[in-house]
Amino acid sequence: MSIVTIASIRSRLAACYEAGEAAALSRIVCCDLLGQSSADYYLGKDIALSSKNEQELDDILTRLCNFEPLQYIEGRARFLGRDFCVTPAVLIPRPETEELVERMLREVPAGARVLDVGTGSGCIAVTLAKDLPRAQVTAWDVSAPALEVARSNARRLEADVRFEQRDVLTCEPDGADRYDVIVSNPPYVTDSERRDMEPNVLRWEPSLALFVPDDDPLRFYRRIASLGRQLLAGGGRLYFEINRAYGPQTADMLQSLGYTHVRVEKDLSQNPRFVIAEKS
Repeated sequence: MSIVTIASIRSRLAACYEAGEAAALSRIVCCDLLGQSSADYYLGKDIALSSKNEQELDDILTRLCNFEPLQYIEGRARFLGRDFCVTPAVLIPRPETEELVERMLREVPAGARVLDVGTGSGCIAVTLAKDLPRAQVTAWDVSAPALEVARSNARRLEADVRFEQRDVLTCEPDGADRYDVIVSNPPYVTDSERRDMEPNVLRWEPSLALFVPDDDPLRFYRRIASLGRQLLAGGGRLYFEINRAYGPQTADMLQSLGYTHVRVEKDLSQNPRFVIAEKS
């Protein structure tokens, strides 16, 4: 057994992070990963570790100092009250996406046929399958490793979702498929915005799920909306999470494709974050 101090953990993290973030991470490491009680943590009590656990702690701190997201280290991320497995093959679910799904749960009728394009971890598809009564949910992703993660989440959470490997930019729709709703949180960060992103995102989260060219920031929205003209039933809806810089452009594009009742909605931070449209 060896004794590890909270101060030593915080000091190691402080070499890589600002003081406030280092303190927050040290609490998570001690309480969530090492099992120390919150009371003992705030009292500053030392932690007794076996040699195996000491090695695990060193590995965790090394990964954190390499800016690996805590969610990948833990192997899970919370989304609307459920734990989802996450790996570097999928994006870590964001609070804004929770807002999008909450909006859908308020607006989409029971029994809807839903297509989730670019499912990643499956957090949108699985949540809708679990919480929207009698929903029939299909989920697409171009990435086979991402689909493995999504399928494992659906199995573990006992959600009935049909997963398909499809590249939305090149696939042709099956004439038999019809949906009442298409939802997507596709890549929308422009290449020029990379310089403003945190190192934990740039180093670890999948670029395939994040970035679009500066000269075509709406490429995924345009393609999904075009497919929606064929795949959506009359009165069917699109639900998009968007880059806050492109709300009006996304709305104009949808209107040019014949969609009606197009609206741009703000997230809780008052940024334009969602676009909803209806097929006429």
